[in-house]
Amino acid sequence: MSKTILISGASSGFGALTARALADAGHTVYAGMRDVAGRNATAAADAARYSATHGVDLRHVELDISTDASARQAVDAVLSEQGRLDVLVHNAGHLVTGPAEAFPPAQLAELFDTNVLGTQRLNRTALPHLREQQDGLVVWVGSSSTRGGTPPYLAPYFAAKAAMDAMAQSYALELARFGIETTIIVPGAFTSGTNHFANSGSPADLDVVAAYETKYAGLMDQVSQRLADIEPEWADVTAVASAIVTVVDTEKGQRPFRVHIDPSDDGAAVVNGVADRVRAELLRRIGLGDLLHPVV
Repeated sequence: MSKTILISGASSGFGALTARALADAGHTVYAGMRDVAGRNATAAADAARYSATHGVDLRHVELDISTDASARQAVDAVLSEQGRLDVLVHNAGHLVTGPAEAFPPAQLAELFDTNVLGTQRLNRTALPHLREQQDGLVVWVGSSSTRGGTPPYLAPYFAAKAAMDAMAQSYALELARFGIETTIIVPGAFTSGTNHFANSGSPADLDVVAAYETKYAGLMDQVSQRLADIEPEWADVTAVASAIVTVVDTEKGQRPFRVHIDPSDDGAAVVNGVADRVRAELLRRIGLGDLLHPVV
């Protein structure tokens, strides 16, 4: 059954790939991206061209998750054209690399605003409609870094993704009785196929960066190269988009809570498996086991 889907951060990377894959699967997809008349004009045009060329329903919509107004306008645009919203995909995010100490608190706050608060803005706009429908799916695109092995110089990003994962876990329980399902997608460190690392941000405090270079010269380049070295040749970033399509197309009540796509196997699947089991056991012990699945 065709669904109406809104994806944040869909101008490139996982978001753009997922928007196309979902449209190919027969869904009506709104690719949310900021500044469609400026910096993302080419991405918006590419989405329109893909839709026309492949005969699918892929549309772009202005969505800047850093403002309440933009989140509201994007959701309103979907509802005004389709009359409903079935799936919300939280994909927008930003990566920064460098020594943790070199990021002033204001820069750290900005990163959390993009990776964590942006999901809250979108939820507060979209969820009232899903709750009224007593139906829907929220997909969170997380990261294996929240529970897997973590190299240095990525701490702010890892912390933000961990915060988003914690939000997703609680939201899953709080939405279940409204008939809204949750799935967390957990990609590993794909080093090619997206511009994630190429567009990463840098610390603002260059004096601290220089101090760390005396002991950790070229460390980020080493981390990037060594992550690339352990990535198997068959790793394909489109597997993330395919996994999201599978989740969306799975029958309600049968969708997995978590899906790992990590060719390099950093251990997140093992740790998450234990943590999610413990979480489920506690909920059953305190009589809230019904929250582990949405009302169907």
